[in-house]
Amino acid sequence: MKRKLGALEKLDVDLSSLQYKIRQDPTGDFESQFSQYEVQRDIVLQAPGSVTDASIVSFRDFIEFIAHVSDCYPSLVKSFPEDLISLLSLHHEILEPELREKIVGSLVLLRRKEIIDSSKLLQTLFPLLISTPSKSLRTLLYQKCLSDLRSSNSKTTNHRLNRTFQTVLHNLLTSDRASSKGLWAVKITRELWKRQIWGDGKAVDIMKEASLADNEKIVAGGVRFFLGGDKEREELEDESSDEDNIDMGRIKHQMGINKKTKKKAKMMENAVATVKRKERKKKQPHPLNFSAFHLLHDPQGFAESLFSKHLQNSKSKLNLEQKLLVLQLISRLVGLHKLTMLNLYSYFIKYLTPRQPSVTSFLASLAQATHNLVPPDVLEPLIQKIANEFVSEAAAAEVASSGLNAIREICIRQPLAMNETLLQDLVMYRKSKDKGVMMAAKGLLGFYRDSAPGMLKKRDRGKEAAMGFRNGERKEQRFGEEATGTIEGLELLEKWKQEQKQRQSEAQGGLETDDGEMSDEDEDDEDGWDVDENSDSDSDSGGWQNVSTDEEADETPGRDEKARKRLKQDIASEDSLAEEDDDKGRLVQQAAEAADRLSTLATTRILTPADLAKLQELRLASS
Repeated sequence: MKRKLGALEKLDVDLSSLQYKIRQDPTGDFESQFSQYEVQRDIVLQAPGSVTDASIVSFRDFIEFIAHVSDCYPSLVKSFPEDLISLLSLHHEILEPELREKIVGSLVLLRRKEIIDSSKLLQTLFPLLISTPSKSLRTLLYQKCLSDLRSSNSKTTNHRLNRTFQTVLHNLLTSDRASSKGLWAVKITRELWKRQIWGDGKAVDIMKEASLADNEKIVAGGVRFFLGGDKEREELEDESSDEDNIDMGRIKHQMGINKKTKKKAKMMENAVATVKRKERKKKQPHPLNFSAFHLLHDPQGFAESLFSKHLQNSKSKLNLEQKLLVLQLISRLVGLHKLTMLNLYSYFIKYLTPRQPSVTSFLASLAQATHNLVPPDVLEPLIQKIANEFVSEAAAAEVASSGLNAIREICIRQPLAMNETLLQDLVMYRKSKDKGVMMAAKGLLGFYRDSAPGMLKKRDRGKEAAMGFRNGERKEQRFGEEATGTIEGLELLEKWKQEQKQRQSEAQGGLETDDGEMSDEDEDDEDGWDVDENSDSDSDSGGWQNVSTDEEADETPGRDEKARKRLKQDIASEDSLAEEDDDKGRLVQQAAEAADRLSTLATTRILTPADLAKLQELRLASS
């Protein structure tokens, strides 16, 4: 045995030295080595499971040798990749583990040398991944598939390869929904999504099919992808940005004071390359990473399929925890896309009790599934059930506060779901001795002061809400009414642009008067002629005027004292009515001015990236 091992070690040395020589001079003796490889291949193929150790070691060394120098003899090794693929595909269950790993590594090396392409490699490795019983081989194949997909998309996105492999994964999930093989499709898709290699709708469709599978593990993996896939992506991006923080000053200082070696010089080169790569990424436009929820093709159909298959179906094999995950996914879909699923809300009723396990998760899911297009009469029984079960004098403080907070979150999304009687009853808990219950009740009261003060009693409205309700500024929202959207801080950008325009005009010395326009000084002079509307000079045209009693006596000498008193009272009443009209007019004018102050910048011009950057700067400065 020692003699055999010595001979093998000598063969190993000879092959390594021959590999080095062939690299230097490809005209070396390669054909004889390839013929020896063919002999060893035939021996292994005759009895793959009963080959001697010496033959296995020799065959393994020949495979490694030919794989390393195959790019020097492309015509001679034309059949070499096919030999490895057929040997691995047909006999992977009975081959020796080290030989099996060597064949997989050699195929990956041939892919790097571009002797075979990525499609060929993945078509070989992926069927073995989903069929082999060996755990070590599955781990190796999974890593090789991921690394090949990452390297194929490192420089540019390989759309052709991605579409092909995504189709394979999609067909794997749809062909047999009860098989556990689809778990590998979930793992690969989730990992590539996290690394931002796949970010299109096809990957989302794969996870959509996984969520509708019959296998519990596949369903849980698909649902968790939608609930946490984007968060994993953000965390990985933050970790990579932290790793790229390299202090070049510190590295240069160490290079200057320490002994210079090749290893440190290589570290310096890698650090410089990393910094340059980071600078290039900064200059590139930021990719649009859409959430998986926004890339769904039919969210309404997806939510209905999930609900009918996993929640309504009595034959569903999911446990309570898995059903809760599915319910959270459906709730987020309904709340985000404002879907209409009226049967979903009746499903919640049996779980809205304090004795229900994970009841807070059910309450949070109900709040997420609520939006302003849900009919209020559908939500009103749910709010009544929460109030009856959670909010009472006999309930514990934690239970009452959680119930009040859940009701508030539901009412924030649909204020019309609350009736006045129940609201006035819940608001009374603001006088509770427990701080959590008191704050929850005050939060509900504060919300309805802003949104619908008319539902509150006069003493509960507060000063600002009462004045706003009386002036008409705070109106109750109607069903389906949408608020007009604005861009935060846009008036700051418009003001800044006006200041910049004014500075430019001042720098140019005013506008040209030859064109028939006035200069800035002329405009200022004309502005000086404007009369203040609130000044005393326009009192002649603004309502009734007080007339002294002496003048009245002169103008009406025949009137008696009673007539003069009656005239005084009429004049005073007219003055009060005029003042009320002025107040109302002032309020209307202020409302009109507030409407005029709404910036029309976003509707009159296209905001450039420079405008958006300046807008962000102005927001930070104002805060």
